[in-house]
Amino acid sequence: MITDLTAYLPPGSFEHAQSADGMPTIYVRREHLVETMRALRDTPALRYAFLADIVGVDYLPREPRFEVIYLLASLGAPGYGEAVKRLRVKVRVPGEDPSLPTVLDVWPAANWAERELWDMLGIRVEGHPDLRRILMPEDWEGFPGRRDYPVQIKEPVKTYEPLQVSEEEFVANIEASRDRSRKH
Repeated sequence: MITDLTAYLPPGSFEHAQSADGMPTIYVRREHLVETMRALRDTPALRYAFLADIVGVDYLPREPRFEVIYLLASLGAPGYGEAVKRLRVKVRVPGEDPSLPTVLDVWPAANWAERELWDMLGIRVEGHPDLRRILMPEDWEGFPGRRDYPVQIKEPVKTYEPLQVSEEEFVANIEASRDRSRKH
């Protein structure tokens, strides 16, 4: 399956392909991301027309530090590929230059997911028309999805007293609940 897939991709665009968990996966070089995604969408034999999600992962201390994962689907409907199939496209992103190009021209649905990459991991999506925070407040400092994000809890742990009822009250509550359910 993967060898058939990579035959349609632009030469030199992918690093290698693998399928360890049953879902075909290819690693694409970030400088070839947009042209590869366009080929995956527009090649009639492939027609990966649906971008399901974009997810970022921080592998600190490994370098390249980040991976951005695009989950694609071919719908198997007339004009949208011959069969239903899925594909995972991974792009390695170095920690010293956390950026990659936008795929909005290929899939407009990438808009919010690309903003989330920026907001949570600090991965710049070059060419995105509205790259700003989406989950965190605009004045938030840092990127909470990074493994080296300083987590500091400044509130004391809250403990609550458990609800105290006597054994007789507990039994009475259960019986009252059963009586109500029998009437309905």
